Amino acid sequence: MKVIAVTACPSGVAHTYMSAEALQVAGEKLGIDVKVETQGAAGIENKLTEEDIKEAVCVVLSTDTSIREESRFKGKKVVRMSTSKIMSSALPLMKKIQTTFS
Repeated sequence: MKVIAVTACPSGVAHTYMSAEALQVAGEKLGIDVKVETQGAAGIENKLTEEDIKEAVCVVLSTDTSIREESRFKGKKVVRMSTSKIMSSALPLMKKIQTTFS
């Protein structure tokens, strides 16, 4: 199972990367392949490819600000959550995604 995500906070620094790490760690614990694109002060890093988007069962948008190129996810199941909420709830979210899409 593959899940993709985009994380972004207004300053594009701490919360962007902390929420990305929380998603990746939760995915590793459950055997879910998680790829996270970060959008912040350094621009877009680890950009999701068309293949990543196609293979993903859903998209997690962990954002506290608008993101670039959101239209790429048209037709995909999207979960929206703030970066601070993801940091405290990544594992339960990944468990729910695993149950829903298994």
